[in-house]
Amino acid sequence: MSTVSASTGTSALGTGAGQRRVLVLRCPDWLTGEEREPEAAARAFEPVIGVVEEFCPQVEVLRPGLVAIAARGPARYFDGEEALAARLAQAVSGRGTGCRVGVADGLFAADLAARSGPAGLVIPPGETSQFLAAVPVAALRCAESLFDVDGLPELTELLPRLGIHALGEFAALPAAEAGSRFGARGLVAHRLARGLDPRPLAPHPPRLDLSVEQEFDPPAGQSEPVVFTAKSLADTMHARLAAHGFACVRVQVRVVCADGRELSRMWRHDGLLSALAVAERVRWQLDGWRAGGGQDAEAGGIILLRLVPDQLVRATGHQLSLWGDAVVSDRVARAAIRVQAMLGHTAVARPLLSGGRSPADQVLLTPFGDAAVPQRPPGQPWPGRIPAPAPATVYPRPHPASVTDSDGRAVSVSGRAQVSAPPAWLAADGGPARAVTCWAGPWPVTERWWDPGRARRQARFQLITDDGSAWLAVLQDGRWLIEARYD
Repeated sequence: MSTVSASTGTSALGTGAGQRRVLVLRCPDWLTGEEREPEAAARAFEPVIGVVEEFCPQVEVLRPGLVAIAARGPARYFDGEEALAARLAQAVSGRGTGCRVGVADGLFAADLAARSGPAGLVIPPGETSQFLAAVPVAALRCAESLFDVDGLPELTELLPRLGIHALGEFAALPAAEAGSRFGARGLVAHRLARGLDPRPLAPHPPRLDLSVEQEFDPPAGQSEPVVFTAKSLADTMHARLAAHGFACVRVQVRVVCADGRELSRMWRHDGLLSALAVAERVRWQLDGWRAGGGQDAEAGGIILLRLVPDQLVRATGHQLSLWGDAVVSDRVARAAIRVQAMLGHTAVARPLLSGGRSPADQVLLTPFGDAAVPQRPPGQPWPGRIPAPAPATVYPRPHPASVTDSDGRAVSVSGRAQVSAPPAWLAADGGPARAVTCWAGPWPVTERWWDPGRARRQARFQLITDDGSAWLAVLQDGRWLIEARYD
């Protein structure tokens, strides 16, 4: 484990005095590998979290593959932050999981430190500002996986065009100017560039006990009643927090089993934790314990569920629907979580607009209750995308088809997007040929030409047949396919 020591001198970023020391552990195989189902990923990552808990019981799970702990206390016990980082990395690697460990003042800087070098870095106290000063502004994109911040990708593209290439240069601007020029996202990015948390924590958390709990008599042997109870408890907890002007970013879930064992886990969400998000994380936690400890992981059932709000922030409120749509949304949420409890977390999905040229790329299905951000922003131009209106039915796998001219020859498209002959007949998925009464196109597109293994050239058409059906057809590699249908 390496230690970075910056040269002495003043910096516009500030000294970072009073900032909490944070240790971030990243598992690259989890964060850069193939996407896993959220529920399965949470269960599979449970053994790694258990290893981290041996060093610090208060573990913040950012997402499977990324956890954070407060470094100050454990560092004293393990003779310094370097020794703590080295022993933690060794313990996690012993479970067959590669990892990187970063320690710095604040969560954002610690995450960047974990991304640096083959094993991560330990930034000495008070030197986080110097470490961040030389980091490119593109690193602000990393904050999206840690905090609920909108507009950072656009900001990282704009700042270099204005001559601001490093975080130190951006932090040198007055905070008021950053806010007036770039809005709310500019203020958040300015705090990150200075090594501060994007949203201030409550300076003096209330002494009142804002936790909520529910006993089960007889003990609950299945997860479903516990999950349903977690949703109700979370509503009560949020009401108590709101009454005192607070909201929570993290929630500690504690479960007491009939055999006397107590299990706990700290969960964090992208943004403030809603009641539905708390309930789904309780389900993940129970499934993870059951998978990690065998069938008797909850021997005798669960007798107590307790939710403890953690990392309080000042409540800024949120806009309610004008016509009472919140009531309908709550009913939908209750029905969805009930189906998920019976059929699995991924059984209920909701569509999310995404960017792309093909209709299948423009809609991303994500499990209900998850906060998902599309990898391809939908607001981009996306040259080659078909014009509106969008088709109503998109086939998961395109259906084979045949498009011929009036003489029965297959219609083709040249490299200059010239059609060999007007389409006259369409036979979709082995069905009978239908006369084409109207057509539009082609819309040619060449994708990923720089990658020979994934490059493709397509030409899309809109076809209407004599039975009144409208189709989206594509010609690729000399084959006709039906991608979607207009209903």
